[in-house]
Amino acid sequence: MTRHQIIHRLGLLSCAFLLAALGGCSASLPVSVKVERNLTYAQVDGAPLHLDLYEPGQPTGKLPVVVWIHGGAWNSGSKNPCPIGFMAAHNLAIVSLDYRLTQTAPFPAQLHDCKGAIRWLRAHADQYHLDADHIGIFGASAGGHLALLLATVHDNPALEGTVGGNNDRSSAVQCVCAFYPPTDLNRLVTNPAFRTNPNGDVAKLIGGAVDSNVAKANAASPLTYVDKTCAPVFLLHGAADTLVPPDQSRIFYAALQQAGVESQLEIIPHQGHGIIAPPAAAKKIYAFFNRHLLQPAPAP
Repeated sequence: MTRHQIIHRLGLLSCAFLLAALGGCSASLPVSVKVERNLTYAQVDGAPLHLDLYEPGQPTGKLPVVVWIHGGAWNSGSKNPCPIGFMAAHNLAIVSLDYRLTQTAPFPAQLHDCKGAIRWLRAHADQYHLDADHIGIFGASAGGHLALLLATVHDNPALEGTVGGNNDRSSAVQCVCAFYPPTDLNRLVTNPAFRTNPNGDVAKLIGGAVDSNVAKANAASPLTYVDKTCAPVFLLHGAADTLVPPDQSRIFYAALQQAGVESQLEIIPHQGHGIIAPPAAAKKIYAFFNRHLLQPAPAP
């Protein structure tokens, strides 16, 4: 199986392995969790974009939100199943969204969709009992890439888009957890055969072969936008990942640290792509979300 064929399977792998990543959770939802499926957050060229909303059956107060962004090399996967839906039992709202895949539109369509979904959530916060001031993102692989763009891209009209409207609302997020994310697309695609291939996964994302679209690859890379305004980030990567090498997380973490952004990096020895986080790492992820979404901000 070629690298290209393996990457096409990442959407399935991401969900399967992430079920264990947060402490051995089951695919079945707790009975206390209710789901509203296929809520339309936007219409693009006459086609709806949907999200699923997982909430506790008896919520207490406004619910902090964690948005799941699926993987799949930007060309496969969907919002269902959502491997973190079970977290709604802990008085959180969990959102799983669909975004346009590269068969439909190249970058920045995927980011426009994710930002449109965030704005929609804020516009409908009262209707669904959401805490619009506490929205976190969780993504894996290609979903981790989009999650990190949400952490880094602010006040850029070209990358904000108008998907779904609600442009009077912010698409900023309070924290991001990304598993094995691509962060620098030019460094990710180093093999000359892949750099000149217009049918590779990254090439389809940016609209052409990487070798002749270096500027587009940079524009689609979260690393390009790191500065002190970035949201806090938790990165997790397998040391033996050959699909998205761990240096993708290492260089991003180094940039965050240099910019003074709160960030954590967990490199798990001997693990490849589609990583199963050990219990110690899962506890750190829970603590990360708890710190940024559940605890009240300190007084200025």
